[in-house]
Amino acid sequence: MSVVIVDYGSGNLRSAAKAFERQAATLDRPPAISVSGRPEDVVAAERLVLPGVGAFGDCRQGLKAVPGLWDAIVEFVEHEARPFFGICVGMQLMAQRGLEHGVHEGFGWIDGVIDRITPDDPALKIPHMGWNVLKTDTPHPVFQGLGDDPHAYFVHSYAFRGVDPSAQLAEVGYGGPVVAAVGRDNMIGTQFHPEKSQHVGLTLIRNFLSWSP
Repeated sequence: MSVVIVDYGSGNLRSAAKAFERQAATLDRPPAISVSGRPEDVVAAERLVLPGVGAFGDCRQGLKAVPGLWDAIVEFVEHEARPFFGICVGMQLMAQRGLEHGVHEGFGWIDGVIDRITPDDPALKIPHMGWNVLKTDTPHPVFQGLGDDPHAYFVHSYAFRGVDPSAQLAEVGYGGPVVAAVGRDNMIGTQFHPEKSQHVGLTLIRNFLSWSP
């Protein structure tokens, strides 16, 4: 099995790659983990991971700047229907559009938009940064075995709004509910960083590597 972590200039992907390599090694048949921005590698992969840091529009532009990469991801997810994992802005790009510094179209796989977090408590700072307890909403194989009061690590100022309850897998409280994970069919996404979330993140990664949608 091959797993490709998509490289499109969105940041240092080494920590994500190391986390996936670590969990892959625990499986009976360890998959090959690679980091690539080549469309042909994306289409040939059996599982795909799309990270993202920074602004929605910048990440979209970064993907579009690599000839054929956006279309290769669409081919992988929509037509090949293979397992996909979006992380942070990679998850946000699954939305219909993002409203950060203008209006930017996403992949449109999950109904909803990405908008700025507006906590009810003015004392809460933006970005939402640090550890928070996940509340799982919809049972999902990738979210099994996280333990009691699972904590995950967040760094973000924007989040999903208008998500259908059937597609919302988890939320956290930060001056009101904030979507922490979404998914449907062969795709999942987390607003938090699994590679920085210790036991919870490593469990999610291992579950994803074993998941058969």
